[in-house]
Amino acid sequence: MDPLLKITFAIIGLGIINTIYLSYHVIKGTPVYCLFLPPEWCEKVQHSKYSKTFGIPNPYLGLGMLSVILVLLLLYSQGTLSLVPAMGLISFGFLFSLYFLYIQLFIIRAFCTWCVVSAIIFSALFILQFYI
Repeated sequence: MDPLLKITFAIIGLGIINTIYLSYHVIKGTPVYCLFLPPEWCEKVQHSKYSKTFGIPNPYLGLGMLSVILVLLLLYSQGTLSLVPAMGLISFGFLFSLYFLYIQLFIIRAFCTWCVVSAIIFSALFILQFYI
């Protein structure tokens, strides 16, 4: 298997762990641990009206998206599917994460550590997809 594809799978794994952590806190209704940032910032982001898309908590959407990307890339690595569907979903996730960074910066005026981590993960996936 291509080493870049292995790195991509590892990054997806980190993204899944990140979204599981966030989903856990959505389910429990507890605040996330805000690493390197003021705790009130994460709480502000976590409870903003932008924390859901079409009524679905964003961590659930991220977990679903990363899971589908994982399956698509597994199928690609086996030679049964083109890379195009995964690239489309990765690109969509990257653009969505840029949108959420914009919302945090200019509308909410606070950042959540784990949302920034998610944006970094999708940025890395977006760049890697062109080299796989």
